[in-house]
Amino acid sequence: MTPQEYVQLKAFARQDGAMLALLWIGGFVCYIHGLTNPLLGLLAMILVCSSPFFAAGRLRHFRDYAREGDISFARSYAYIILIFFYAGILLAIAIYLYFAFLDNGFFLGKIMETLQTEEGKKMIAVYGLQGQMDESFKELSSYRPIDYSLNMLTINIITGFVLGLPIAAIIQRQRIEGLKN
Repeated sequence: MTPQEYVQLKAFARQDGAMLALLWIGGFVCYIHGLTNPLLGLLAMILVCSSPFFAAGRLRHFRDYAREGDISFARSYAYIILIFFYAGILLAIAIYLYFAFLDNGFFLGKIMETLQTEEGKKMIAVYGLQGQMDESFKELSSYRPIDYSLNMLTINIITGFVLGLPIAAIIQRQRIEGLKN
């Protein structure tokens, strides 16, 4: 890969990463509001699960538009990793801003409210999880906004490495030099 091709790869990945971040931020907003409205929770899951398909579509666009239909597996994989990396950074910033300035205990309050319902208490009792739930809630309540955002950033980067393999394998396309017209 030449330096110019690397610059092109990063530029397209930044743009597509920003679009993927918008998808994820929309999913995050729907998830937070889904704590009070189950339909929005479902929409959050749909948005998050559509991420690999969105990334594959953007990689296909990059392959066909910028690479003229020719892209190797390695370049495809690097592109997907960069998309997830850039999107992860933007989502981490959004999560940090939410928990630092907007949440005011809403998230933990809703979790605790769910666990305090009759159904929640029965479920915890049936599975014998009271001690683990108390410990987990105590740990979760000690998180700072940066902890939430760094955890999500790590998850998104690892997801990019894992999902990048099948996506790159499917979207890659290389021309054989002897068959060109």
